Amino acid sequence: MPDFFCSYMKHYCPAIYVDCILRDAFCRDHLEDYTSDYTAQVLLGYCMVYIFMQTFMIPGTVFMSLLAGALFGVFRGVSLVVFNATAGASSCYFLSKLIGRPLVFSLWPDKLSFFQAQVASRRDKLLNYMLFLRLTPTLPNTFINVASPIVDVPYHIFFLATVIGLIPAAYVTVRAGLALGELQSLGDLYDFNSVATLFLIGVISITPTLISKNKS
Repeated sequence: MPDFFCSYMKHYCPAIYVDCILRDAFCRDHLEDYTSDYTAQVLLGYCMVYIFMQTFMIPGTVFMSLLAGALFGVFRGVSLVVFNATAGASSCYFLSKLIGRPLVFSLWPDKLSFFQAQVASRRDKLLNYMLFLRLTPTLPNTFINVASPIVDVPYHIFFLATVIGLIPAAYVTVRAGLALGELQSLGDLYDFNSVATLFLIGVISITPTLISKNKS
């Protein structure tokens, strides 16, 4: 519940406030019990939904990552998120390679031109550049998924950058999912320290590319 709503209910309607807290706790406990009783079914359903959303660029995978933390804990949650995000991104990559070119050119012509020029100029250190993109918000992940095959990013580079590059952000989001009931907004997921850390990792990943470019 948002802060202002919690404060209002706590002061003016304490009975309703307590009832809401109890309902939230009950729902979380019930969901955890269901997951422990039907682990295989929950895992299968979770993976199918996540991969489907990632493949067809449906917004909301951040909530799926939060849910992974709430249901499966940090280690299993991060593993699940990275696996599903990579599988979904790969499906999106190949789908775009088959039929996505007209869509990408019509939706993001300027962004595509920029991405194509960057990929062409960093061909020798392309993995570092793709890691940088995955670790920082320079370009949206959805755009990277659909545009990479069009600008001739090899799949093995795309795959490695996705697997490695998504781990830090997945860890931050999944860990936040452990305290799902305490989050007031999406802004709570990424505080200054988390964003700064991700950006620093991204800068480190692209440093070899910048050095080699300056030498040439």
